[in-house]
Amino acid sequence: MGTVCVGIDTGGTFTDLVAVEIGRGRYHYHKVPTTTDDPARGILDGVAELLDANGLARSDVGFLVLGTTLATNAVLEGKWARAGLITTEGFRDVLELARQRRPHYFNLDIPKPMPPAPRDCRLEVGGRIAHDGSEVAPLAEDGVRRAVEVLKSKKVEAVAICFLHAYANAAHEQQARALVKKHWPEVYLCTSGEVLAEFREFERFATAAVNASLMPVMDSYLERFERGIERLGIRRTPRVMQSNGGAVSPGAVRRLPVNTFFSGPAGGVIGSVGLGKQLRLPDLITFDMGGTSTDVCLVRGGDPAKKSERQIGGFPVRTRTLDIHTIGAGGGSIAWVDAGGLLKVGPQSAGAYPGPAAYGRGGTEPTVTDANVVLGRLNPRTLLGGRMAVHPDRARAAIAGLAGKLGVDAVKAAAGVIEIINVNMMGAVRVISVEQGEDPREFTLVAFGGAGPLHAADVARNMGMRRVLVPPRPGLLSAIGLLHADVRGDFSLTRLLRAEAASLEALNAGLDELKQRAGAWLDGEGETQVGHEWYADLRYFGQNSELILALNGGRLTGPALAKLVENFHRRHRTHYGYEMRGQPVEVVNVRLVVTARRRTPPPERAQLTRGDPRRALLEKRRVWFSGDGFVTVPVYDRERLPADCRVAGPAVIEQMDTTTVVPPGARVTNDRLGYLHMELARTAASGRTA
Repeated sequence: MGTVCVGIDTGGTFTDLVAVEIGRGRYHYHKVPTTTDDPARGILDGVAELLDANGLARSDVGFLVLGTTLATNAVLEGKWARAGLITTEGFRDVLELARQRRPHYFNLDIPKPMPPAPRDCRLEVGGRIAHDGSEVAPLAEDGVRRAVEVLKSKKVEAVAICFLHAYANAAHEQQARALVKKHWPEVYLCTSGEVLAEFREFERFATAAVNASLMPVMDSYLERFERGIERLGIRRTPRVMQSNGGAVSPGAVRRLPVNTFFSGPAGGVIGSVGLGKQLRLPDLITFDMGGTSTDVCLVRGGDPAKKSERQIGGFPVRTRTLDIHTIGAGGGSIAWVDAGGLLKVGPQSAGAYPGPAAYGRGGTEPTVTDANVVLGRLNPRTLLGGRMAVHPDRARAAIAGLAGKLGVDAVKAAAGVIEIINVNMMGAVRVISVEQGEDPREFTLVAFGGAGPLHAADVARNMGMRRVLVPPRPGLLSAIGLLHADVRGDFSLTRLLRAEAASLEALNAGLDELKQRAGAWLDGEGETQVGHEWYADLRYFGQNSELILALNGGRLTGPALAKLVENFHRRHRTHYGYEMRGQPVEVVNVRLVVTARRRTPPPERAQLTRGDPRRALLEKRRVWFSGDGFVTVPVYDRERLPADCRVAGPAVIEQMDTTTVVPPGARVTNDRLGYLHMELARTAASGRTA
């Protein structure tokens, strides 16, 4: 049994690594630039450097988990593999017909997203399954064989098999799968029933097609990653974080890469939930700002919000995920001037290479990081604890070029960049709070990521929030959170049935089928001791949306079904403000979540002593604040801040992985565990934070 756990979070700009010695409770951290041309190379180099620098034997690594945004980036950048689609006769255009909605109602010039399977690579075959699972016409096997030959000539790398009503009966899909594998064994292949056994044909077809297009991409990446880990001398099979907050084997990811769209950001949310339990702060809004994007998620009562469908690259991908909202706003976000002369920031990013101008890697475009350097908010000499040089002259030159286009001085241009990026991120927080009926003022903003603490106070103030929490290692929290992930699998199955006694047999048959699927999956993961959570999606007959309710066990009885219906009426009233007890209730999907709990590493022991915070003073620096302009403020070294000390704003607190900006009127307390608790002042006139 290994004594060391390793977490790896690969972002668009930096790759964060953490190693924990379980027995001693010692944490070791490392941060390296992401090698965007081959992320696996940077990861492997970082793991070797982390272990070797701290004298950790590679053979002692008993758990290694990776968070990655590779699948998301592949879709957003159109770098997925060319895929083919074999479908029911008459349904090749489902991916483009979609819901017959334009991407934007009032802009006719926005093109629709290009499907991962081009139209000439979507082929129809005879055969038909009815909505109730009965066979209307047998599968035309000759049509499948012809489709294989055509797709071979089109040089597609992956194939998705999507037949009508396969959620009710997947026999035709499995029959076609066997034929394709027989005549084309090397092709990447998936069926819609394997990916998503739920009704709504467009969503199921789209999810399966996106999954197929990502299979070659993720397989190549994971093969390099696994082989590299093995060459390092790490014997245990690594795990990969999923969007649902659970970690699985690379084999599971190879089959269903769509489950990793929010792999990296999920680590930060799971880590925030863990620190919320430790500090008894159950209501949180996570704010993860990195170099390329910002990810936010609402946690109510210690339970992060979840969704069953996300839009990825313009296509609906139905898979259980944490409800993480992502925008293109990070330290590397590029500032630019539009045709009307207005200042814009993002979503384009300078990434890790060439990066912001201040990094000195050849970047010349003005970025958020450059604006922070010009305004004194970031150290003008070094970052990463002295390991990365900062070039303030290049940052000023980049911002000066932007200022020239705007007709203002460099300080005003830099201040405008900061104000705009803060408003963009405030909009992201509104999406997961106000737009979901939640009052953000009741929550604590957890700031992490390399740039989160730099902007958190401004975002919280704009939202009327009073409390900001900065973890001890904010730039590495996502990597730490990965180590808290359990092994988890989500399974679902459509069963369109009235919620009444006559449906009990069919509903229980569906629950049994889910248990069989989960059992086969667990065998592949090598897990035996697991917990089961059962759910059902219910709606009023005639509705087009469902509510997910928990089931008490994997068998339904008459009384249990009646209680489920009663709970649905109550939930509907709470959620929508009304109920319709005279309307029949329908069960749409049944769900099963299996979880194998892991022993998580102990929290890091903070090495803090009492004393005067002035001992941690590094320097005094001129820093710009909105409404105050440049102010000379103290700059503290967080590593030397004593326990229970208080720091009054304005101030700046620096550490290896991030910088925390404390605005005027705010107060920060450094608790005995090393967490920074920031309280923002509230003005009497408006009730908003100052």
